[in-house]
Amino acid sequence: MTATASRAPSPPVALLRRPQIASLVILLLVLVGFGLASPTFYSPRNVGNMLAFMPELGLIALGMCLLLTAGEFDLSVGAVFGFVPCVVFILAQGGTMGIGAAILVGTALALAIGLVNGLLVVKIGISSFLVTLATMLMVRGAALYVTQGFPLDSWRAPSTVVTLLAGSFEIGGLRVYASLIWFAALTLLAAYILNLSKLGNWISAIGSNRAAAVARGVPVDAVKIGLFMAVSALAALAGLISAFRISNASPVAGTNYELEVIAMVVVGGTALTGGYGTILGTIVGVMLLRAIRNGIIMIGVPGLAYTIFVGGIILVMLIVHAALRRAGGQG
Repeated sequence: MTATASRAPSPPVALLRRPQIASLVILLLVLVGFGLASPTFYSPRNVGNMLAFMPELGLIALGMCLLLTAGEFDLSVGAVFGFVPCVVFILAQGGTMGIGAAILVGTALALAIGLVNGLLVVKIGISSFLVTLATMLMVRGAALYVTQGFPLDSWRAPSTVVTLLAGSFEIGGLRVYASLIWFAALTLLAAYILNLSKLGNWISAIGSNRAAAVARGVPVDAVKIGLFMAVSALAALAGLISAFRISNASPVAGTNYELEVIAMVVVGGTALTGGYGTILGTIVGVMLLRAIRNGIIMIGVPGLAYTIFVGGIILVMLIVHAALRRAGGQG
């Protein structure tokens, strides 16, 4: 046996060194801790509440995971989350068009925002941070302008489209929203794209070494533009699901969601610098931050302290991931 072979870690150790597994362990500890601290944490009503909120940010996190893997990120998703439902409500409630057509217009707007972001990043060479920061401000300002800064009237009209997006049903006292089915389906699609498809190989290659990807014939610009458009579309879908669920569209909805979504993805183990992404880790990150948001309220901690916990858990996970990378390099 060679010296290299003798130093190879055992399969269980190698598994534990994977960042998403470390995140999963912390998630389990958090769930157990909140369950012990609050008897109602696992009640059907509270679990239903967590499952209602989780897909809305989770949908954006799926797209953000793919975009981060390609070495870019999007700060405008929170603004798109709030802007598109406002446009859809104005068009549908004003009698301009039906709800289905209004949703198509809103989706087209989201795709256009993503297209502009992508073109500015790949064709002009501006940093995605600066481009999406600018579009975030423009889109948020547009939402405030078209609504005059006020939430829109509640949505009460029955619609099959609305039911498909934000309907709900009960299973054994547990309320399950249609958004959870959308989230599950799109999670499987994202996992297939990233792990099993040629596109996933391209995304990882672009994030790892753009010049090498170009040399191999990867359509770098087209892939990045497509990812920006996909993230915007997912933000629009999440915003519509949220607006229809609460029957209200607000121009300030989604404020700071961009940072929370990036935190979910990074906490799950996706590299902020690109080249490595994990859909499983992203799901774990989404569940972890939603459990923390819900759990601290259940145990009596003021909800305003949530950002403190988010910042702390991000630091902890970054330290854990850095330690795992060093251990993997030495192992």
